[in-house]
Amino acid sequence: MINDIKKDGEDRMKKTLEVLENAFSKVRTGRAHPGMLSGVMVSYYGADTPLNQVASVNVEDSRTLLVQPFERSMVQAVDKAIREADLGLNPMTADVIRVPMPALTEETRRDMQKLARGEAENSRVSIRNVRRDMLNDIKELAKEKEISEDDERRASDDIQKITDKYIASIDSKLEAKEKELMEV
Repeated sequence: MINDIKKDGEDRMKKTLEVLENAFSKVRTGRAHPGMLSGVMVSYYGADTPLNQVASVNVEDSRTLLVQPFERSMVQAVDKAIREADLGLNPMTADVIRVPMPALTEETRRDMQKLARGEAENSRVSIRNVRRDMLNDIKELAKEKEISEDDERRASDDIQKITDKYIASIDSKLEAKEKELMEV
């Protein structure tokens, strides 16, 4: 029973970390990476479609993305979608689309750092909410006399250790992202 609660909580915490990593991948750094365009939606025959379903996105060099639409007729639509995605990118179009990454100014780096910190804080809050839910479940079991007070105490300590581990993981990911952002 207690192990099920811990396992479920830990699974939810892992998902929170995955969401954080996904959010961090969208925070722009000075380097080009295909994940930057993962949120771009292209109007494909009237339906909004994720960019990765209508084009391949590759890194040409450290500061340029190469977007190759699967259909030549989609070049203009993909170009338009990238421009309108509010990413601050200005693609150059020919047969393929090259998306140069503008150099980040110090101010932009600070803004991106604030964004990353906000995402990390949201993840911490989510982890704490999972901990609260787990502790409530444990207290409920203790109240119904299904587990002893000693088991409740041990489970609470274990839950706190799990929480601390995931919070530390969030902090280390944030530190790495901030370091990456501040590289010139």
